[in-house]
Amino acid sequence: MAARTKTTKDRPSYRCTECGWQTAKWLGRCPECQAWGTVEEYGAPAVRTTAPGRVTSSALPIGQIDGRQATARSTGVPELDRVLGGGLVPGAVVLLAGEPGVGKSTLLLDVAAKSASDEHRTLYVTGEESASQVRLRADRIGALDDHLYLAAETDLSAVLGHLDAVKPSLLILDSVQTVASPEIDGAPGGMAQVREVAGALIRASKERGMSTLLVGHVTKDGAIAGPRLLEHLVDVVLHFEGDRHARLRLVRGVKNRYGATDEVGCFELHDEGITGLADPSGLFLTRRAEPVPGTCLTVTLEGRRPLVAEVQALTVDSQIPSPRRTTSGLETSRVSMMLAVLEQRGRISALGKRDIYSATVGGVKLSEPAADLAVALALASAASDTPLPKNLVAIGEVGLAGEVRRVTGVQRRLAEAHRLGFTHALVPGDPGKIPTGMKVLEVADIGDALRVLPRSRRREAPREAEDRR
Repeated sequence: MAARTKTTKDRPSYRCTECGWQTAKWLGRCPECQAWGTVEEYGAPAVRTTAPGRVTSSALPIGQIDGRQATARSTGVPELDRVLGGGLVPGAVVLLAGEPGVGKSTLLLDVAAKSASDEHRTLYVTGEESASQVRLRADRIGALDDHLYLAAETDLSAVLGHLDAVKPSLLILDSVQTVASPEIDGAPGGMAQVREVAGALIRASKERGMSTLLVGHVTKDGAIAGPRLLEHLVDVVLHFEGDRHARLRLVRGVKNRYGATDEVGCFELHDEGITGLADPSGLFLTRRAEPVPGTCLTVTLEGRRPLVAEVQALTVDSQIPSPRRTTSGLETSRVSMMLAVLEQRGRISALGKRDIYSATVGGVKLSEPAADLAVALALASAASDTPLPKNLVAIGEVGLAGEVRRVTGVQRRLAEAHRLGFTHALVPGDPGKIPTGMKVLEVADIGDALRVLPRSRRREAPREAEDRR
């Protein structure tokens, strides 16, 4: 009997996932669209079926599920608990990412010591440093506890062995890119290795009811290094942000299955370690006896937390044909837009031929449009060399037509400014409930806002002088 030959339908075929070009053999690059790595097999695969298996636990009505097993436990750091939604949930896996030197290891070592107790052991596994190096940091920040266990490992099987020996309630791995499995090909930090290490630790966390904190590296663009699958597998994704030349550090929630993702924790990094800041607004202000030209205060929202910040501007005569535009803590595009609005709508033409420097105080970054009005007033104050009234805050988004638009959370912003002793505010129309004792001026456009500058000391712009002629 003749052997059955393969038909065209049974043969494997390949297709480009980008343009749909088909071929009978695999190619690394599609000849049609010139894309690399997009040719995949799509022929008729063998039919596989999965037989029903044995269930681990019977399905129950959701009302009969005991939710007390998922009660969050405090980490001992209130600012981190705020971002996590109350603390660490048993079995939860948290991924903390940030730039090198921002303070990730210092924060987690402090968390490891404060969360360790008789009933809850903590295991700190380091793959980037030796155990003695971590001990030196622990001595410096005072993170020593008898129930805190330390191990230096880069092998996944060894890490799992430590879990069997210590039986911790909290595992901290610094970092997930340094640990590798001997059963998987590839260097540590590769796509296959990161997927295998994260999957094994997630399974161990769910089975043991153990909370896990993973440290992740970031790319030069600031995104978490490794496969995007890592962020989908974990329960919580946190970003640790901050300028290494400033004391302020922010922990921002990006994904949280157990709480809100708009919470932000504020920390201060110093020689003795890192501490939480329940009231960080003082870092962003410069207290003066008398107001200075070119400064304006605003209230920004970091998550749901209002923070009072100071915007500073300086204008000087330019010595070069193309005047300088330098910003720090502010978006250059927003500052350029405020300059154009002031020149066209505010009738201030002296800004176009001057060097302009704008910055924030304390390393805070103002990216939300609610700071537009403060930036515009700081620039106008610097150009006219006229200080704004004392104890004044400005809140509002400025459009290209010069209008001042409404922003979210005006009542929370005003309440925070009033708590810190500010008595006057410039806001868009319909601000809602105003704190008792605070004078609020509603402004419709940039022209109304510029009227707060004292006219007696305001410098006359060239365009205004020409109009009088």
